[in-house]
Amino acid sequence: MRLSSNAIIGAALVLLACTAAVLAPAIAPFDPTKSSVYFLQGPSRQHLLGTDELGRDILSRVIHGARASLIIGAGAALLAVLIGAPVGLIAGYLGGRTDLIAVQVIDLFIALPGLVLALIITVMVGPSLPNLVVVLGFVMWPVVARLVRGQTLAVREHAYVEAAVAAGGSTFWILRRHVWPNIARVVAAQFAITVSFAIITSASLSFLGLGIPPPTPDWGSMVRSGFDYLAFNPAMSLAPGSAIAATVLGFYLIGSSVE
Repeated sequence: MRLSSNAIIGAALVLLACTAAVLAPAIAPFDPTKSSVYFLQGPSRQHLLGTDELGRDILSRVIHGARASLIIGAGAALLAVLIGAPVGLIAGYLGGRTDLIAVQVIDLFIALPGLVLALIITVMVGPSLPNLVVVLGFVMWPVVARLVRGQTLAVREHAYVEAAVAAGGSTFWILRRHVWPNIARVVAAQFAITVSFAIITSASLSFLGLGIPPPTPDWGSMVRSGFDYLAFNPAMSLAPGSAIAATVLGFYLIGSSVE
């Protein structure tokens, strides 16, 4: 299978983010949570991106911030698939009243703006990394369910599914043996796109003060704190903002490249 240029670029960006997350303690030049008296310094040989308002090395915090973003993104996307895929499979295959109820529930959630819904729920449960994973997964599962339902509706009309039904195959066996293998590739693409949406949404929540509590490095909160000091060191906001953009773009390119 030949990979498109978009897929290669996306994979390279995602690999870069994953490498930073896994090897953060080894490649980060400083402790990301350790303060110093050298605050608000510009880029230098010692601090390549300068320091923040507490004297912490910005480059080290950007590198370590990849961990939180990837955990939230992948965790939320996995939860969305675990909830949305079974709902979409059952609704699309069974049809009838089951499908009607499922569609109404899915449309109800999709009608609500995702960021607003995530904001409301996060305020209720409190900001933390596990809570963000659960909240974003809960917000995004309807999109996955709608996609899986549509794919299931198309697959169930194929002759091999009708033959399996005529042969007496159970619903679970048909879904596992014939339906799921034919839609898994599309779901994998949606998973990658969901990761990108979860990362940008979690960064937006952090920007609004509802992200991971400090001192844990978080790209969204870094962008927000850097806004007050752009005149001293623009890298305080530009560096984590660029990391968010690159990572989101990488997952989106991977997801959109699947045919």
